Amino acid sequence: MAFQKFKADKLFDGYRFTEDDRVLITDEAGVIENIIPETDAGDDIQRYSGILSPGFINCHCHLELSHMKGLIPEGKGLVKFVLDVLQLRHFPEEDILQAIEKAEDEMIANGIVAVGDICNNTLTIPQKSKGRIPYHNFIEASGFNPQIAEQRFQKAKNIYEKYRDVFFSKIQYPPFGAGSIVPHAPYSVSDELWGLIIHFPGNHLLTIHNQETVGENEWFMNKQGAFTELFEKMNIDSSFFIPSGKSSLQTYLPKFLNTQSVILVHNVHTSEEDILFAKNSGQPLHWCLCPNANQYITGQMPDIYLLMKLDCEIVLGTDSLASNHQLSILEEIKTIQQHFPHIEIDKILSWATSNGAKALQMDSMLGSFEKGKKPGVVLLEQQMNSLQRLT
Repeated sequence: MAFQKFKADKLFDGYRFTEDDRVLITDEAGVIENIIPETDAGDDIQRYSGILSPGFINCHCHLELSHMKGLIPEGKGLVKFVLDVLQLRHFPEEDILQAIEKAEDEMIANGIVAVGDICNNTLTIPQKSKGRIPYHNFIEASGFNPQIAEQRFQKAKNIYEKYRDVFFSKIQYPPFGAGSIVPHAPYSVSDELWGLIIHFPGNHLLTIHNQETVGENEWFMNKQGAFTELFEKMNIDSSFFIPSGKSSLQTYLPKFLNTQSVILVHNVHTSEEDILFAKNSGQPLHWCLCPNANQYITGQMPDIYLLMKLDCEIVLGTDSLASNHQLSILEEIKTIQQHFPHIEIDKILSWATSNGAKALQMDSMLGSFEKGKKPGVVLLEQQMNSLQRLT
């Protein structure tokens, strides 16, 4: 069997930097064989300047919105952004499919090897059925009015079944799962719809948009703030809603089953009290950061130092091209470094690799340089200003 041997200035194994003299060994297909001292590696070592890392995991994306790149103005807030997505997303199907293909090409070139993707339709199936990247498909359900809960859930279930049929019959990478039916956000799902979602068979991995804007907390605290405008402009009757007097997270988190792993996305307005509440719940949680989308929509950032202080399991996502200029985990890392310069790079890389693989329950094959895994090998060049995909 032929082997590939990789050596760079630094080798990050998914958890930490190894000793400087280490060489990464893979087989021809990119399956990890070993990490050994250079003195034991023999000849034919491929040498690079930079950092070798496992491929990146994108835990939150909306691939189906790729055709909306540059359409929505920056900095107008979440309510305006949501309304613009609903109004502007309708394009000819051919244009949408071409944009999806181009966006997946971009992710692959940017070293992304797995994606947690939000789905409200089946338009990404043709591209995903090529099996170039493993996806966990989060089929999104929403409906604030209790009277439409069954209708909205059935729509999500129908979409889920189409993804399931393709992923279990055609895709040849290891069966990580067809996906899950998930709640869009706390403010868009009725209690009746919550019940249908959490009790859906096989729904062991879920995700939800969490506390992306201060208005979300204001809505649950006192039924005031920007979300009153959102419901009015969408002609949604919210007269039945009684605020809990608690933050958004403290209101909805107990609705999940404690056996369900949940990826909380954005977390821009999550307080220390919220985090402690979440940790005390015993819920298996990952906290997904999408800093470039936060900058695009509101110009704000989550308190990453607070998440770290309270030992949260952090992962990274790109969100969509409707809310980002690119689909690149490296660019998310750069933005974090710009705003939080005291975070060590090996810590951020672990969020992008091993933590992300664990969050998507793909860590049996991805996320780290461990024997038998096939995580991809990327080279971070020029002080992490650029990236080259090696396998």
